Amino acid sequence: METLFLEPYTILLIAGFIGFFMAFGIGANDVANSMGTSVGSKAITIKQAIIIAAIFEFLGAFLAGGEVTSTIRKGIVDPQLYVDETNIFVIGMLSALLAGGTWLYVASLRGWPVSTTHTIVGSIIGFVLITKGVDAVSWSKVGNIAMSWVTSPLFSATLAFGLYISAKKLILDRSNPGEAAIKYIPFYSFLVAAVISLVTARKGLKHVGIEFSDNEVYFFIAIFSTLVGLATAFFLRNNKEQIMREGGIEFAFGLLMIVSASAMAFAHGSNDVANAIGPLAAIVSVVDTGEIGSKAAISPWVLFVGAIGIVFGLATLGSRVIKTVGRKITALTPSLGFSAEMATASTVVAASYLGFPISTTHTLVGGVIGVGLAKGAEHLDFASIKRIIASWLVTIPAGAAFTVLFYVLLRIIFGV
Repeated sequence: METLFLEPYTILLIAGFIGFFMAFGIGANDVANSMGTSVGSKAITIKQAIIIAAIFEFLGAFLAGGEVTSTIRKGIVDPQLYVDETNIFVIGMLSALLAGGTWLYVASLRGWPVSTTHTIVGSIIGFVLITKGVDAVSWSKVGNIAMSWVTSPLFSATLAFGLYISAKKLILDRSNPGEAAIKYIPFYSFLVAAVISLVTARKGLKHVGIEFSDNEVYFFIAIFSTLVGLATAFFLRNNKEQIMREGGIEFAFGLLMIVSASAMAFAHGSNDVANAIGPLAAIVSVVDTGEIGSKAAISPWVLFVGAIGIVFGLATLGSRVIKTVGRKITALTPSLGFSAEMATASTVVAASYLGFPISTTHTLVGGVIGVGLAKGAEHLDFASIKRIIASWLVTIPAGAAFTVLFYVLLRIIFGV
């Protein structure tokens, strides 16, 4: 391996700060997308959304963020292409992180809901194009990811449609919806808890040195989900009078949405932290092992940097995109918002569990469209949907262009 252009610890320090900047952008933009339905339906306030996300985004990123990271890091380009060009590879990964963070910062300032998956994929493509040319890009991998940009919203929309229809049949359209809410909502809460506990027990806890057998996983899921369901039932029965009053059904769904928002934040942290720490993990691997493309374990401090950055971005800039998403696509109530959020969380967690990178933004939009269709197509704001899709289309070329710019600048600055 050629000699690094800076001392290893200096490179790690720079990479850590830039990785934090990328994670900050994800928190400001994509986490805001995942919280938008909760705030838009008035189930929770922006301040409450930030608190919920701070807790569960961090847990999702730190406990369950490792699987997707390796897919992002090795999928778009074969690191072996740079085996004799270590410095070029490190500069490229730094450029990709800077490019992604910059575009997400610009988009968040303007309240544009864009995809961080698009952003980092475009950024890495830009690096490969300027260094190795068109043929070096693994277009089949890009095609698989691109296919998920269609399939994940469709899956989420279908699931959200089904969830809302089930809620209408079981609760909202009943002659006594208050009693029905107290009876059935704990079961929905059980499902939300199962989503969280599944990904945590199956793959998350191994990052902190805990391995479960299959039987232990099932036992953990059953116990945790049952406790959450019982706690929900207990709360609902203690607030029975409020639920029985006119409009109180949505209060009950508001409670459920707090649980689903927690699941959404956990799911997002587990999936999209990869966008921040994928290139960072690649740099750390090079510095630690002296090789490109080795299968080094992801350092806990790398997950920690991504998790903290995401929370900080949400707390400082997230409200802008939250307001945009909460008022677009369709008018939301807690029952509609829950259905969209639960469908999105399930889709994202499943993708993270399989190590398949998808866009939370696309998945959430699909979920919201699904509940809008359940109400009736006339309730959808198609002009807003078109504007959101347009912002997605701009993101990949923007990420690539910024990467090329930063790549040239960094090579000049460091004399590489």
